[in-house]
Amino acid sequence: MPVEIERKFLVTSDGWRSGARATSIRQGYLSNGSGATVRIRVAQGDAFITVKGRTEGIARAEFEYAIPLSDAEAMLDTLCARPLIEKTRYAVEHRGRLWTVDVFEGENDGLVVAEVELSGADEVIELPEWAGEEVTDDPRYRNSALVHAPLGGD
Repeated sequence: MPVEIERKFLVTSDGWRSGARATSIRQGYLSNGSGATVRIRVAQGDAFITVKGRTEGIARAEFEYAIPLSDAEAMLDTLCARPLIEKTRYAVEHRGRLWTVDVFEGENDGLVVAEVELSGADEVIELPEWAGEEVTDDPRYRNSALVHAPLGGD
């Protein structure tokens, strides 16, 4: 079974921006609860449906499949909960490890979160200087939660 293992941190500065590669993302949730979430995402003309299981520690089951762009756009426009999640995702290399930094827009404008995927829950990582408070265990920072309770900046 595919498993996602990641840690999440608030970002404290723009030190990550040098050399970062950007992708615009628009996503919404068809289902969010009872142990699973179902997400629709469009990024750079590609579309996906993702099913994620309940988080256990820092891991959860994750299944992702490509779908037709027109189907994804129709679901985002008519079926997904509001507000949609709009963000620019930056790929950032730090000490040989790929980090993603999400700069949120719309209802969550001002929120900037960094994530790093791990191969195991006990894997040790070296934090970049721009990684602040860890929010891995704080459900408010899950994208699925930001739909219902946006955390836009001050």
